[in-house]
Amino acid sequence: MNLKPTRLALINVLVAAAGFSVFGCGHIPGRPSPGPQVARPEQVLDFAVLYKTNCSACHGDKGKNGAAIALANPVYLAVIGEDSLREITSKGVGGKLMPAFARSAGGTLTDQQISILAHGMMQQWKKPAFLSTPGMPTYRASQPGDPVRGEQAYSQFCASCHGAHGEGMTATINGKKTKVGSIVDESYLALVSDQALRSFTIAGVPGGVMPDWRTDAAVPMTDQQITDVVAWLAAKRIADPGQPYAAHP
Repeated sequence: MNLKPTRLALINVLVAAAGFSVFGCGHIPGRPSPGPQVARPEQVLDFAVLYKTNCSACHGDKGKNGAAIALANPVYLAVIGEDSLREITSKGVGGKLMPAFARSAGGTLTDQQISILAHGMMQQWKKPAFLSTPGMPTYRASQPGDPVRGEQAYSQFCASCHGAHGEGMTATINGKKTKVGSIVDESYLALVSDQALRSFTIAGVPGGVMPDWRTDAAVPMTDQQITDVVAWLAAKRIADPGQPYAAHP
């Protein structure tokens, strides 16, 4: 067959175009790929993504330096344990700042996602050495607290930074003069639970900001002393915190 060069070239172009039409349709710009473009919320199973989306706003981008208690604190994780961490993440703390995240409690996360969060925190931020620390207090109080004894323990272990009566003061922290706020402020006490006060007292704040239960004193705090200090602080709560509305005539 004797075809002119221009005609032969045209046939080759048409054959190539037909091939592209058969094999290249799936790669047309703008055409969706098979499957969902964005994972559904319940399909997100990566710890880093779950933590950043649900926890970092309060607990800090890397588990510390947030408004709420530091989670990247080996002392806190050793005390609370993975089971309690999972339970609190699921159910929250009623009437306080910690919301419930489980769908069964009105939240948005599945049980699997909550387990990934709790396990991920323990895996990334715990230190096994703290798990066997002698005399470590329990996460929850096992005995009632005594406010009178609590005031005495507060004076011994806490007043040097928080003020004689918890009103706050300027203290030297990490070699710098630092203003420490009131821990008996009515709004603060209305926002935090007794368990949060206990957790802060046990775990402290990482980075030398606040010592943990082992303290800067000659001896560490006992479990009962921690319970008593919390009872002393809790006794300072008022029934209706905040500025009341003006009475109607």
